[in-house]
Amino acid sequence: MTQAKAGDTVHFHYTGTLSDGTVFDSSEGRDPLSFTLGSGQIIPGLDAAIDGMSVGEQKTVTIPCTEAYGEHDARARQAVPRDQIPDTIPVDPGTQLQMKSPEGQVIPVVVIEANDEHVVLDANHPLAGKDLTFAVEIVSVA
Repeated sequence: MTQAKAGDTVHFHYTGTLSDGTVFDSSEGRDPLSFTLGSGQIIPGLDAAIDGMSVGEQKTVTIPCTEAYGEHDARARQAVPRDQIPDTIPVDPGTQLQMKSPEGQVIPVVVIEANDEHVVLDANHPLAGKDLTFAVEIVSVA
């Protein structure tokens, strides 16, 4: 049976959960996810776990945050003076916004705190600092 190796296109179903069992993403009810093994298209720990798996094989792996979305970085939080954000932009905690870097790159951020003086924005990935568990099943390897 063909085993997945670097450069192969792998199609797989998955369910991703947090340490408390909360499902954060799943391919259930959708087409399988497709990616090229070893290309950096998915988190490194999951890419490594799928390497060598065969069609029909299933396994559950826990990926430490360092091999997923990294540690939570306090430097990715920034307090912005409230008067620098237009009143038409909602700043309720949990609101997802986009900023642009000086180079023009779009950076997704989440409002984590807001008051009359400042708005605290967090550019960490929502899963940063979390170990992730994936139940995977290989559908095809080409």
